[in-house]
Amino acid sequence: MEPEKQSISPPLAGIWAKKYVNTLLSQAWESSPSQERGPEQTAQKILDNLRFASSQAWSKTEELLLAEVKRHRISPSLIDPWKIAEDSRTLFEQAAESYQAKLTPAQFSVLISPICGRIRRYYTATDPCVLGFMSMQFHYTGLLFLEQLDPGEQGGVQNYLKVMDDHLYIPLQRTYDAAAKHDYHSPILVAVRELLPVTTRLAESICTEVAQNNPNYQCRSGSLNDPRIRISSIRDVEMFQIYLCLSVLEGNVTAIQQELFPLCIMLYPPLQVRWFLVRQMLNQLELRLKQGLAADSYRVFAPALQTFQSMFSEDVLSEDDPIWASHPDAVRFVDRAQELLHRFQ
Repeated sequence: MEPEKQSISPPLAGIWAKKYVNTLLSQAWESSPSQERGPEQTAQKILDNLRFASSQAWSKTEELLLAEVKRHRISPSLIDPWKIAEDSRTLFEQAAESYQAKLTPAQFSVLISPICGRIRRYYTATDPCVLGFMSMQFHYTGLLFLEQLDPGEQGGVQNYLKVMDDHLYIPLQRTYDAAAKHDYHSPILVAVRELLPVTTRLAESICTEVAQNNPNYQCRSGSLNDPRIRISSIRDVEMFQIYLCLSVLEGNVTAIQQELFPLCIMLYPPLQVRWFLVRQMLNQLELRLKQGLAADSYRVFAPALQTFQSMFSEDVLSEDDPIWASHPDAVRFVDRAQELLHRFQ
């Protein structure tokens, strides 16, 4: 069975990449007005604006997250702005090169996956919270240099940004590697292959439902219906689903405990994402998986789903606890976050 196991990772990568063919609003630059000038000019504009955007992005990242270094007891030596900026620049340079070569977003997804996988492994090796700094640096850099592009140029470039954003936030490469250790016809891998193609559709539906249930909710950057916030929200719901897949593939919830939960604890309060929104999302996710997956596949995911719901329950993350309401000034934040994490180890 060994040859079969070794061939699993590329098909899973292809399943994920194929979603970009079916779900991105604008995939092909051939129809973009910017292509009248050619992809070379757009690619060069990306590179020309990269240094300034990167510098400004770090200022925004510091403003959002610098206080978290003390609260999460992150070693300051792990936060290397130069290294973070260099890795971010590497990704954007690869995107510019691929855009100029006219790779489709699906092709680019397969190309960039191992690069993002290496970056994720580096930043999660010692303290997974450091990945939050890298991810926010990348996010803000992308937003800033998009502002320098013409409207006709933005569409195709945004697709590349979404691909990289997904791979930085979501442990796709680790999931592919874990899948390669399973027999192709194992119930676990069958369940993962059933869920993976529909993660975006489920995420879009869940985000629509949550936004409709909370029409007046405002997070740090605006309402839940703001296009940029909706894109980030969809990515987050996909992220939860991939961590769900990773947990069943690895046979434990270590990835949820050591990566996802600490990142949520660090990022959501300063972004003004309250925990009841996360609970609504998880309830909707459970409902849709129960209704949409085969019974055997749902049973594969059910224990990890219960872990999610327990960790983000009101008993653990109460909205009434002043530690969340007063963030980012609560001096008890680190101790409480560590206590919550240790409950599930």
